[in-house]
Amino acid sequence: MLFQSIFLAAATLAPTALSCPQHTNAKRNVHLTTRQQVPPGTNVTQNDWAYEASFNWGKINPDYELCQTGTQQSPIALSLGNGLALNHVPTFKYNGSIAGNFYNWGYGPAFTVAHDEKAAEEDIDWTSHPSFTYDNETVYLKGWHIHAPADHSVGGDRSKAELHLVHVDAEGHEAAVMAIRLDPGNSNSTFFEQLPAMIGYTEMGVEEPTTVDFAPLLESVLYFNEFWTYQGSLTSPPCTEGIRWFVARQILFTGVDQMRAILGASTYSARAEQEVWQHRINE
Repeated sequence: MLFQSIFLAAATLAPTALSCPQHTNAKRNVHLTTRQQVPPGTNVTQNDWAYEASFNWGKINPDYELCQTGTQQSPIALSLGNGLALNHVPTFKYNGSIAGNFYNWGYGPAFTVAHDEKAAEEDIDWTSHPSFTYDNETVYLKGWHIHAPADHSVGGDRSKAELHLVHVDAEGHEAAVMAIRLDPGNSNSTFFEQLPAMIGYTEMGVEEPTTVDFAPLLESVLYFNEFWTYQGSLTSPPCTEGIRWFVARQILFTGVDQMRAILGASTYSARAEQEVWQHRINE
Protein backbone atom coordinates (compact mmCIF):
# COMPACT_ATOMS: atom_id res chain seq x y z
CA MET A 1 0.00 0.00 0.00
CA LEU A 2 1.41 3.40 -0.95
CA PHE A 3 2.81 5.40 1.93
CA GLN A 4 1.90 2.73 4.53
CA SER A 5 5.47 1.96 5.58
CA ILE A 6 7.13 5.24 4.61
CA PHE A 7 10.35 6.14 6.40
CA LEU A 8 9.95 3.57 9.19
CA ALA A 9 13.60 2.59 9.17
CA ALA A 10 14.71 6.17 8.63
CA ALA A 11 12.81 7.32 11.68
CA THR A 12 14.88 5.02 13.85
CA LEU A 13 18.03 6.69 12.52
CA ALA A 14 16.87 10.25 13.22
CA PRO A 15 19.34 12.32 15.19
CA THR A 16 18.23 13.61 18.55
CA ALA A 17 18.21 17.24 17.48
CA LEU A 18 17.65 18.48 13.93
CA SER A 19 16.13 21.76 12.92
CA CYS A 20 13.31 22.08 10.41
CA PRO A 21 14.40 21.32 6.85
CA GLN A 22 15.93 24.05 4.73
CA HIS A 23 13.97 22.84 1.69
CA THR A 24 16.82 23.21 -0.76
CA ASN A 25 17.46 20.87 -3.66
CA ALA A 26 21.13 20.29 -3.00
CA LYS A 27 22.88 17.01 -3.67
CA ARG A 28 21.44 13.85 -2.22
CA ASN A 29 21.79 13.22 1.49
CA VAL A 30 22.57 16.80 2.47
CA HIS A 31 19.04 18.03 3.13
CA LEU A 32 19.26 17.85 6.87
CA THR A 33 20.30 21.41 7.50
CA THR A 34 18.37 24.13 9.26
CA ARG A 35 15.15 25.31 7.67
CA GLN A 36 15.28 28.86 8.88
CA GLN A 37 17.14 31.73 7.27
CA VAL A 38 19.99 32.21 9.75
CA PRO A 39 21.49 35.71 9.97
CA PRO A 40 25.23 35.95 9.22
CA GLY A 41 27.31 35.23 12.29
CA THR A 42 24.53 33.36 14.08
CA ASN A 43 25.85 30.30 15.87
CA VAL A 44 23.05 27.80 15.18
CA THR A 45 23.97 24.15 15.55
CA GLN A 46 21.99 20.97 15.11
CA ASN A 47 23.03 19.35 18.38
CA ASP A 48 22.47 21.82 21.21
CA TRP A 49 18.66 21.89 21.43
CA ALA A 50 15.69 19.51 21.39
CA TYR A 51 11.93 19.91 21.04
CA GLU A 52 11.42 18.16 24.37
CA ALA A 53 13.33 21.00 26.06
CA SER A 54 11.93 23.94 24.12
CA PHE A 55 11.06 25.88 27.27
CA ASN A 56 14.69 26.92 27.74
CA TRP A 57 16.12 27.28 24.24
CA GLY A 58 17.02 30.88 24.99
CA LYS A 59 19.31 29.75 27.82
CA ILE A 60 21.16 27.15 25.74
CA ASN A 61 22.72 29.50 23.21
CA PRO A 62 22.85 33.32 23.20
CA ASP A 63 21.83 33.32 19.53
CA TYR A 64 18.54 31.72 20.57
CA GLU A 65 17.62 34.60 22.89
CA LEU A 66 14.54 35.45 20.82
CA CYS A 67 13.12 32.00 21.65
CA GLN A 68 12.98 33.22 25.26
CA THR A 69 12.27 36.93 24.89
CA GLY A 70 10.35 37.28 21.62
CA THR A 71 6.90 38.84 21.60
CA GLN A 72 5.49 36.87 18.64
CA GLN A 73 6.67 33.32 19.21
CA SER A 74 5.01 30.26 17.64
CA PRO A 75 3.06 28.08 18.05
CA ILE A 76 0.13 29.38 20.08
CA ALA A 77 -3.15 27.91 21.26
CA LEU A 78 -6.16 28.81 19.09
CA SER A 79 -9.90 28.48 19.51
CA LEU A 80 -13.18 29.57 17.96
CA GLY A 81 -13.24 32.11 20.76
CA ASN A 82 -10.63 33.95 18.71
CA GLY A 83 -13.12 34.12 15.84
CA LEU A 84 -11.92 33.39 12.32
CA ALA A 85 -9.93 35.64 10.03
CA LEU A 86 -11.68 38.15 7.78
CA ASN A 87 -8.43 39.77 6.66
CA HIS A 88 -5.30 38.50 4.87
CA VAL A 89 -7.43 36.12 2.76
CA PRO A 90 -5.15 33.99 0.54
CA THR A 91 -5.66 33.29 -3.16
CA PHE A 92 -3.72 30.39 -4.62
CA LYS A 93 -1.77 29.86 -7.80
CA TYR A 94 -0.90 26.17 -7.52
CA ASN A 95 -1.28 24.94 -11.08
CA GLY A 96 -1.11 21.24 -11.98
CA SER A 97 1.33 18.72 -10.58
CA ILE A 98 4.54 19.98 -9.01
CA ALA A 99 7.88 18.21 -9.31
CA GLY A 100 10.16 17.89 -6.32
CA ASN A 101 11.90 15.54 -3.92
CA PHE A 102 10.27 13.49 -1.17
CA TYR A 103 12.40 12.53 1.83
CA ASN A 104 12.61 12.29 5.62
CA TRP A 105 13.88 15.47 7.27
CA GLY A 106 14.88 13.62 10.44
CA TYR A 107 11.55 14.14 12.17
CA GLY A 108 9.16 12.89 9.48
CA PRO A 109 8.01 13.18 5.85
CA ALA A 110 8.99 16.24 3.82
CA PHE A 111 8.89 17.52 0.25
CA THR A 112 10.96 20.17 -1.53
CA VAL A 113 9.89 21.86 -4.76
CA ALA A 114 12.39 21.13 -7.53
CA HIS A 115 14.66 23.81 -8.95
CA ASP A 116 17.99 23.93 -10.70
CA GLU A 117 20.35 21.98 -8.43
CA LYS A 118 23.32 23.86 -9.85
CA ALA A 119 21.89 27.25 -8.91
CA ALA A 120 23.18 28.96 -5.80
CA GLU A 121 20.53 29.77 -3.21
CA GLU A 122 20.64 33.46 -4.11
CA ASP A 123 20.16 32.67 -7.81
CA ILE A 124 17.03 30.53 -7.51
CA ASP A 125 13.98 31.95 -9.28
CA TRP A 126 11.49 31.55 -6.46
CA THR A 127 8.83 33.35 -8.49
CA SER A 128 8.58 30.30 -10.74
CA HIS A 129 7.27 28.23 -7.80
CA PRO A 130 3.60 27.74 -6.84
CA SER A 131 2.40 30.75 -4.90
CA PHE A 132 -0.37 32.43 -3.00
CA THR A 133 -1.18 36.09 -2.54
CA TYR A 134 -2.55 37.98 0.44
CA ASP A 135 -2.67 41.72 1.11
CA ASN A 136 -1.12 42.33 -2.34
CA GLU A 137 1.91 40.30 -1.27
CA THR A 138 2.88 37.12 -3.12
CA VAL A 139 4.89 34.34 -1.49
CA TYR A 140 6.28 31.19 -3.09
CA LEU A 141 6.23 27.56 -2.02
CA LYS A 142 9.57 26.21 -0.88
CA GLY A 143 8.35 22.87 0.41
CA TRP A 144 6.39 21.12 3.12
CA HIS A 145 7.16 18.99 6.14
CA ILE A 146 5.24 17.32 8.94
CA HIS A 147 5.45 17.80 12.69
CA ALA A 148 4.07 15.17 15.07
CA PRO A 149 2.16 15.86 17.19
CA ALA A 150 0.63 19.08 15.85
CA ASP A 151 2.25 22.37 16.81
CA HIS A 152 -1.04 24.25 17.23
CA SER A 153 -3.91 23.16 19.46
CA VAL A 154 -7.47 24.29 18.71
CA GLY A 155 -9.97 24.48 21.55
CA GLY A 156 -7.56 22.53 23.73
CA ASP A 157 -7.30 19.64 21.25
CA ARG A 158 -3.99 18.75 19.61
CA SER A 159 -4.13 16.77 16.35
CA LYS A 160 -1.91 13.77 15.65
CA ALA A 161 0.25 15.77 13.24
CA GLU A 162 0.53 19.06 11.37
CA LEU A 163 1.71 19.76 7.82
CA HIS A 164 3.51 23.04 7.17
CA LEU A 165 3.60 24.58 3.69
CA VAL A 166 6.62 26.89 3.89
CA HIS A 167 6.61 29.96 1.63
CA VAL A 168 9.31 32.53 0.90
CA ASP A 169 9.43 35.96 -0.65
CA ALA A 170 10.99 36.62 -4.05
CA GLU A 171 14.45 36.77 -2.44
CA GLY A 172 14.03 33.41 -0.71
CA HIS A 173 13.45 34.69 2.83
CA GLU A 174 10.85 32.75 4.77
CA ALA A 175 7.71 34.83 5.00
CA ALA A 176 4.62 32.67 5.56
CA VAL A 177 3.59 29.21 6.72
CA MET A 178 0.26 27.54 5.98
CA ALA A 179 -0.53 24.93 8.63
CA ILE A 180 -2.91 22.00 8.10
CA ARG A 181 -3.75 19.71 11.02
CA LEU A 182 -3.85 15.96 10.35
CA ASP A 183 -5.98 13.33 12.08
CA PRO A 184 -7.06 9.75 11.23
CA GLY A 185 -10.45 9.27 9.59
CA ASN A 186 -12.41 6.54 7.84
CA SER A 187 -10.87 6.67 4.38
CA ASN A 188 -7.50 7.31 2.77
CA SER A 189 -6.34 10.79 1.82
CA THR A 190 -5.92 11.20 -1.94
CA PHE A 191 -3.06 13.59 -1.29
CA PHE A 192 -1.03 11.06 0.69
CA GLU A 193 -1.90 8.17 -1.63
CA GLN A 194 0.20 9.74 -4.40
CA LEU A 195 3.41 9.76 -2.32
CA PRO A 196 6.08 7.04 -2.55
CA ALA A 197 6.33 4.38 0.12
CA MET A 198 9.99 3.47 -0.07
CA ILE A 199 12.16 6.30 1.24
CA GLY A 200 14.74 6.08 3.95
CA TYR A 201 15.41 2.40 4.38
CA THR A 202 19.16 2.81 3.99
CA GLU A 203 20.20 6.23 5.25
CA MET A 204 18.72 9.52 6.36
CA GLY A 205 18.28 12.15 3.66
CA VAL A 206 17.68 9.80 0.72
CA GLU A 207 15.39 11.54 -1.76
CA GLU A 208 12.74 10.21 -4.12
CA PRO A 209 11.93 12.44 -7.11
CA THR A 210 8.17 12.84 -6.96
CA THR A 211 5.43 14.78 -8.72
CA VAL A 212 2.73 15.98 -6.36
CA ASP A 213 -0.74 17.30 -7.10
CA PHE A 214 -1.56 19.79 -4.34
CA ALA A 215 -5.24 20.11 -5.30
CA PRO A 216 -6.40 17.27 -2.97
CA LEU A 217 -4.49 18.86 -0.08
CA LEU A 218 -5.97 22.32 -0.56
CA GLU A 219 -9.43 20.95 -1.34
CA SER A 220 -9.42 19.04 1.96
CA VAL A 221 -9.25 22.36 3.82
CA LEU A 222 -11.44 24.24 1.31
CA TYR A 223 -8.50 26.35 0.13
CA PHE A 224 -8.25 28.00 3.55
CA ASN A 225 -11.68 29.57 3.27
CA GLU A 226 -11.82 29.44 7.09
CA PHE A 227 -8.61 30.02 9.02
CA TRP A 228 -6.81 31.71 11.86
CA THR A 229 -3.89 34.01 11.11
CA TYR A 230 -1.32 35.76 13.24
CA GLN A 231 2.18 37.22 13.22
CA GLY A 232 4.50 34.56 14.59
CA SER A 233 7.91 32.97 14.36
CA LEU A 234 9.80 29.92 13.24
CA THR A 235 9.17 27.04 15.63
CA SER A 236 12.84 26.09 16.03
CA PRO A 237 15.98 28.07 16.92
CA PRO A 238 16.77 30.87 16.33
CA CYS A 239 12.96 31.42 16.46
CA THR A 240 13.02 34.27 13.93
CA GLU A 241 9.88 36.41 14.08
CA GLY A 242 7.97 38.18 11.30
CA ILE A 243 6.36 35.03 9.88
CA ARG A 244 2.72 35.24 8.79
CA TRP A 245 0.92 32.09 9.95
CA PHE A 246 -2.28 30.69 8.42
CA VAL A 247 -3.89 27.77 10.29
CA ALA A 248 -6.78 26.06 8.53
CA ARG A 249 -9.91 25.49 10.57
CA GLN A 250 -10.64 22.28 8.67
CA ILE A 251 -8.63 19.13 9.43
CA LEU A 252 -7.22 16.87 6.74
CA PHE A 253 -8.31 13.33 7.58
CA THR A 254 -6.12 10.42 6.53
CA GLY A 255 -6.73 6.71 6.54
CA VAL A 256 -5.81 4.85 9.72
CA ASP A 257 -2.89 3.08 8.02
CA GLN A 258 -1.72 6.35 6.48
CA MET A 259 -1.66 8.01 9.89
CA ARG A 260 0.16 5.06 11.42
CA ALA A 261 2.77 5.39 8.67
CA ILE A 262 3.18 9.11 9.34
CA LEU A 263 3.56 8.56 13.07
CA GLY A 264 5.84 5.57 12.59
CA ALA A 265 8.10 7.70 10.41
CA SER A 266 8.09 10.65 12.80
CA THR A 267 10.03 11.69 15.86
CA TYR A 268 8.59 14.10 18.44
CA SER A 269 8.78 17.58 16.90
CA ALA A 270 6.22 19.88 18.54
CA ARG A 271 7.50 23.00 20.27
CA ALA A 272 5.71 23.91 23.50
CA GLU A 273 2.92 26.41 22.85
CA GLN A 274 3.85 30.00 23.57
CA GLU A 275 1.92 32.62 25.51
CA VAL A 276 -0.07 35.02 23.32
CA TRP A 277 1.50 38.47 23.48
CA GLN A 278 1.79 40.71 20.39
CA HIS A 279 0.58 38.14 17.87
CA ARG A 280 -2.45 40.15 16.68
CA ILE A 281 -4.60 37.08 16.05
CA ASN A 282 -6.84 37.57 12.99
CA GLU A 283 -5.93 41.27 12.78
